[in-house]
Amino acid sequence: MPSDLTPMSSVDRAWLRMDTPQNPMMICGVWTLEKPISMKRLRNTLEKRFLCFDRFRQRVVDNGDRAYWQFDPLFDLDNHLHQIALPGKADKAELQKLVSDMNSTSLNFRQPLWQMHYIDNYQGGAALLIRIHHCIADGISLVRVMLSLTDKTPEPKLSRVALKHRSKPRQRSAIQTLLHRAVDNVQVATDQARLFIQSVREEPNYPLKLASTAGDVAFDLVKLGLAPFEPKTGLKEPLSGRKQVAWADPLDLAEVKACAKALGGTINDALLCTVTGALQRHFAAHKEAIPDCGIRVAVPFNLRPLDQPIETLGNQFGLVLVTLPVEVMDPLMCFQQVQENMNRLKRSYQAQVTYSLLDLFGRGPDILERRALDLLSNKASAVLTNVPGPKEALYLAGSKVTQPMFWVPQSGTIGIGMSILSYAGTVQFGITVDKAIHADPNAVMDYFRESFDALRHAALAGRQDALTREAS
Repeated sequence: MPSDLTPMSSVDRAWLRMDTPQNPMMICGVWTLEKPISMKRLRNTLEKRFLCFDRFRQRVVDNGDRAYWQFDPLFDLDNHLHQIALPGKADKAELQKLVSDMNSTSLNFRQPLWQMHYIDNYQGGAALLIRIHHCIADGISLVRVMLSLTDKTPEPKLSRVALKHRSKPRQRSAIQTLLHRAVDNVQVATDQARLFIQSVREEPNYPLKLASTAGDVAFDLVKLGLAPFEPKTGLKEPLSGRKQVAWADPLDLAEVKACAKALGGTINDALLCTVTGALQRHFAAHKEAIPDCGIRVAVPFNLRPLDQPIETLGNQFGLVLVTLPVEVMDPLMCFQQVQENMNRLKRSYQAQVTYSLLDLFGRGPDILERRALDLLSNKASAVLTNVPGPKEALYLAGSKVTQPMFWVPQSGTIGIGMSILSYAGTVQFGITVDKAIHADPNAVMDYFRESFDALRHAALAGRQDALTREAS
């Protein structure tokens, strides 16, 4: 193996091979900015805070059996950062159309797999469109990377970046790479053995608990494999590869918290219930029968330690299948059902199982991954991501980020991606829909707001009834 090649992890390789013309494996994001920014200042920010991560200077080398990272000898920031402008008095619809076009276009695999477009002339300010391939990192990592580009004030503090870019990448010989890998493997094995012995000493019943856990994992694996396919609805259609994106006006995070508290649940429960209500309204608008077994969405579940350094990219998450009870029309009963479904999943090992399957697929032949991917994607109607963002407003190159939004890629036969992101006291909600699916993304955004208002009204009414009963 040439000394300038770094092996790609099997999980990252699994995401690399999921890329298809119908579903490019890109995480796509848009930041709207309060005012235009200097391209020189933006370039400087990217050079200091973005390109310090080696992955964004490396291209993928895929020889069929293995995939590797290699520093692009012809790397030029101009190949990845572009400046464009919207026509006339561009509004939200114009920006959404542009983002839809870019979200339907694959990245150039001869170069590092990312691109940014600085978009002038948007509502008196500007926007930044970001596309990054999923094989580089998962959503949690990329959100942290993108946030590292920002400041808490309009004035930059580029000196605070901890990582330093290496003008010449440090290269290892094949022998050095082999020795480092062997040392790492021995260290992992040693740590696992030490933890096992320590656990046995401290907990006499540890072997029994270990056996029980293994049984639970096996049970979740079997249950995942035997789960029925999704019911036939208009949300499951042969895909065209053309995407339509939309985003809603943000919700007030304090209102979402108050609603969840009144119902005795979490913010996540309230938001999943809101998504369920939005899909109910979609089915009603299309006069489509609602499945009496609900529908499932694939939700990424973070397996990354929260204290892991930001420079550690890659994919470290599993997927869980969450049932949305679209057949339950009463908002309060729907919330209770969502809460029960989530509590059940929190006690399962489904995320660890799917992560292990991705690791296995990434090591095996391409046809094995394709068949397994088709099998799993037939068991969900959409992908739904919920990522916590910063609590305070941030600034990019001196301009306030007014609304950040992103869309997750879909895989296999799934044609809908929904994203939830908290930011500066708000909740952002966005969707991407394949054009072959008969769903108006902007209408779904309106349904999302209507659904939350209905849930909040029911929660407050229920709380008032409870207080009245207590007083009497």
